[in-house]
Amino acid sequence: MTASGVDLSVDFCGVRFVNPFLLSSSPVSNSAEMVSRAFEAGWAGVAYKTVVTDRIPIIHPSPRMKSFDRGREQLVGLQNVEQTSDRGLKPNLLDMTWLKKRWPDRVVMASIMGFSDMGVPAMHAKNGGANGISAINTVRGLAGIDPDTWVPSLGVFGKGAISGISGPAVKPIGLRFIAELALEEQLGLPLSGIGGIETWVDALEYLLVGATTVQVTTGVIHYGYGIVADMIEGLSDYMAMRGIERVSELVGRALPQLHETDAFDLRRQGISAYDLARCVGCGACLTVCSDAGGQALSWDTSSRRPRLDEGKCLSCMVCSFVCPVPGLITFREMPEGWSRAPTPTLGVEV
Repeated sequence: MTASGVDLSVDFCGVRFVNPFLLSSSPVSNSAEMVSRAFEAGWAGVAYKTVVTDRIPIIHPSPRMKSFDRGREQLVGLQNVEQTSDRGLKPNLLDMTWLKKRWPDRVVMASIMGFSDMGVPAMHAKNGGANGISAINTVRGLAGIDPDTWVPSLGVFGKGAISGISGPAVKPIGLRFIAELALEEQLGLPLSGIGGIETWVDALEYLLVGATTVQVTTGVIHYGYGIVADMIEGLSDYMAMRGIERVSELVGRALPQLHETDAFDLRRQGISAYDLARCVGCGACLTVCSDAGGQALSWDTSSRRPRLDEGKCLSCMVCSFVCPVPGLITFREMPEGWSRAPTPTLGVEV
């Protein structure tokens, strides 16, 4: 549901999209039946699964995907060896024609492999006639190794392979590439962001670094086509709250604040700050500060609370990464002229 007074439509390569949310070229866009259900759920368009000529039969290995999990968190990443459709050229063209007739207000894009090579770099693509750029594709990797058989993923009858990884694990890489392309003045092409998008916040971040549309695969595999309803509602509510009428107003808004690290003001320093009234006394902050930080914490055994030595705090904020209470540990800027104590040196000068 779109908030009142908010327009989610965007213009991408001269084509109007009802919202910026698209299916990417992948297993989630394999047929007209699938894409039609996605359009019913609210998706604005699809980069239809890559089609090829019929000169070489396409047979996918079995199994063809592997989930990269971390503990109980599933699908942090997805390893996939599918690169193209295995349905043949004619069935795919017939399906795309049907989709355009059935859904005239939705955009159907063809992902093509095997017809021509416009080059990988974005500038080469532009010089080759491209009207827009999508980034990123999957990142080559391994989802894991079976500890019993020693077979790497995907484990296709005793054989593994390095192939494409997608999902939340690659989102920082995707954001980086979209930002760099958006800042490339000579490029000047609209961008479609791909990589780890599962929520409206993920989509917003891609828009803020320069994407006009976003494309989703692993999020759909994890949660289904219905996630687009949450994306539409979340983004439109955010825009209404911020007084933003058109989603195009968000595109690239974070870029003026993006710099190389040498632009940081090193005169301004700070420390971590603790809301001890909310502390549950788990001690995770003490462990990580001792073993990966500035050894700035000691432990009050009677209250089961950390004590901070402000002079030792490095403001690395690793304590906040492991704290189970959101927002308990925050950053606090120190007054001008404050400096932290030097790290102790145990070696003796000879």
